[in-house]
Amino acid sequence: MNQSEITVMHVGSLIDGYEVTGGGRIRHEVRSPYNGELVGLVDFATKEDLEHAIQTAHRVFQQTMKKMPAYQRSEILRKAADALEAQREDFAHLLSREAGKPIRDARGEVGRAVQVLRFAADVAKANDGELIKMDSAVGGENRIGFARRYPVGVVAAITPFNFPLNLVLHKVAPAIAAGCTVVVKPAEKTPLSALKLAKLLLQAGLPKGALHVVMGTGPDLGEPLVTHPLVKKVTFTGSGPVGYKIKQLAGSKKVTLELGSNAPNLIFEDANLDAAISSIVTGGFAYAGQACISVQRIYVQKTLYQTFLDRFVPRVASLRVGDPAEETTDVGPLITEEAAVRVEQWVQEAVENGAKVLTGGKREGAIYHPTVLVDVKPDMKVVCQEVFGPLVVVIPFDTEEEAVSLANASDYGLQAGVFTSDINRAFRLADKLETGGVWINDVSTVRQDNYPYGGVKRSGIGKEGVKYAVEDMTEVKFIGVKLL
Repeated sequence: MNQSEITVMHVGSLIDGYEVTGGGRIRHEVRSPYNGELVGLVDFATKEDLEHAIQTAHRVFQQTMKKMPAYQRSEILRKAADALEAQREDFAHLLSREAGKPIRDARGEVGRAVQVLRFAADVAKANDGELIKMDSAVGGENRIGFARRYPVGVVAAITPFNFPLNLVLHKVAPAIAAGCTVVVKPAEKTPLSALKLAKLLLQAGLPKGALHVVMGTGPDLGEPLVTHPLVKKVTFTGSGPVGYKIKQLAGSKKVTLELGSNAPNLIFEDANLDAAISSIVTGGFAYAGQACISVQRIYVQKTLYQTFLDRFVPRVASLRVGDPAEETTDVGPLITEEAAVRVEQWVQEAVENGAKVLTGGKREGAIYHPTVLVDVKPDMKVVCQEVFGPLVVVIPFDTEEEAVSLANASDYGLQAGVFTSDINRAFRLADKLETGGVWINDVSTVRQDNYPYGGVKRSGIGKEGVKYAVEDMTEVKFIGVKLL
């Protein structure tokens, strides 16, 4: 797509169903990470805009959303899913332009987003409580008890740049299913998809004022959004330092934090090596490694180590790097040139301390070529911190016990992958690995949208996945009846 074919969007925050622009608001440019082309002009929200959004969200919750029948919430979500599916190419190309995501990956994100909406439509109509057997307790005769879930109210959702559509929906769709209202602050680098999604939901029948999109930076809008007394739940995906600052600011509010990782993937000598390599190549370098669960640490049993490298490295070297708009591109740019420079510096630092680059190790602007490092040490940043780029380290191990110890020697614990043909070993490792999720014979990077997703240690608090997010956007109330 050349510059003459691109329409530059001029947008503002979506508040009470209307876009707010002009009036001296700060204007922000959204540019393609690949070539710097102007994609959109965004007028940032003021503090007054944010206050109005929260107040309106609270009013609409009290007057409309918490009273809306489940079948109506479900129908809105289902209509939105159908509309999103019909506009799949438009959304995919917008994702590719604003986030630098290869178009094939962008289509995959839109497909997952459609699925999230449909899961939420189903969950909206699912049972929201349970009957309790009261006479299990002494004195419980002639009593009926049940527990019901009620929506908490206004949800503040703060989302990152890497999945600007699907990660917004992982917060917005469950909130609608639960009967909450939402104020979303998308990443300022990739806000356009969130705005387009919000308009689609309004067209599907969501009441005006049930969903607001406030444009701006975290330092400007984050604290007043998180600390506002009318906000009852905060859900955040992003970096650890910011996440734990939000937790501190949120005080007694309900909080879900989806944070970082440096995901371990373990390959044993009895693994299906073809399947493992195919999965690892995709899981390590899709969207230039900019996923919390992207493969970073690869542990390979020593008897298989050299064979793995001999077959894995050429596959990585053959990945096509370049324009995300091209159908054949495997790896596009990082979100900014600064992000690519950081990866470059970490690799240089590792090499200076003895690591070896087997392929990659080259930067061109915001593009960092897919890189494989060996001979690394546990205290190198490329091992112990989150790279968030197209880089993996390959480390040999002898025994199962050593592999578990190496994998668990991390401050993070989001997801892990294990490749083995031994079912007993598979379940042993599923128990022993200190992560929120474990995939057997698949990579850590896999995420389906209907299972409990969330980390341990410094990888976060709480769970997403539509059903589990809904549970955390509700409060349980017990209701008891004594029969006379």
